[in-house]
Amino acid sequence: MSQLWQARFFTTVNHLRDLPTTQVPEIAFAGRSNAGKSTAINILCNQKKLAFASKTPGRTQHINYFSIGGAQINQHRKDETKVDEIRALLVDLPGYGYAEVSGSAKLHWQELLGDYVQRREQLAALVLIIDVRRPFTDLDIQMLEWFAPTGKPIHCILTKADKLNRNDATNALRVARSVLASYTDDEGKPFPFTAQLFSALKRTGLEEADARISALVGLTPPLAPTAEAPADTAN
Repeated sequence: MSQLWQARFFTTVNHLRDLPTTQVPEIAFAGRSNAGKSTAINILCNQKKLAFASKTPGRTQHINYFSIGGAQINQHRKDETKVDEIRALLVDLPGYGYAEVSGSAKLHWQELLGDYVQRREQLAALVLIIDVRRPFTDLDIQMLEWFAPTGKPIHCILTKADKLNRNDATNALRVARSVLASYTDDEGKPFPFTAQLFSALKRTGLEEADARISALVGLTPPLAPTAEAPADTAN
C-alpha cells in the first residue's frame, strides 16, 4: 500500500504568515485551473474527496496541507493529528489562470504562489500538473521560472493522456522533457526535472507518479537516476 494513502487534511492558509511551523519535507502540487490537479491528488492518495475540486475552477484560493503520518487512515476527521509523528506534507496550491477570477484575487495568488515556491525552506520539490493537450502555457512557464533557481526537483505530470492517441501523447512527453531540460544551473548542468504521462481515468502512470513523489518527499529511498522512457498510454 502506498504511503500517500495515509494523506489526511491538516490545515489551510491564505497568507504566508500562517504557514505551518512544521519542519518536515513538503511537496507542492501546482497547476492551471482545469488541468486536473485535484483529481490527480485524490487518485494518488486513493481518496475521493481529499483535495477540493470546485465546480467553479479557480474558486479555491487557499494553500491546503495534507499530512502523511500522525493519523490513521480511518481516523475521524475531527480527531487530532499527532504533529510530532507527521513524516511529510502534501501541499495543494491554488490553481492559476482562470479567466473569471477577479484581478485582485489573481494578484494575491501570484504573490502567494511566488513567495511560497521561492522562499519556503521546507519545500522539497514541486509537482507541476499540466494538461497534456495544453502544455506549458505562459503561467506554467512562470511557475518554472519562479522555482528553477531553487535547484530543487520538479516532477511534471501530464494529465488526461487518455485524450490523445499514443503518438501524440509520446510527442507531448518528448516536448515536455525538452522544455524541462532547457533549465540549467550556472555550470550548464540540467536541473533535476522529470516528466511523465498520466491519466486518472485509465490509471495510466499512477505507479510511476507514486514512486517519484514518495521518493522526492523522503517517504521512500531516492530513485536511482535512469534515463526516462516514454510512459505507455491507454490508447
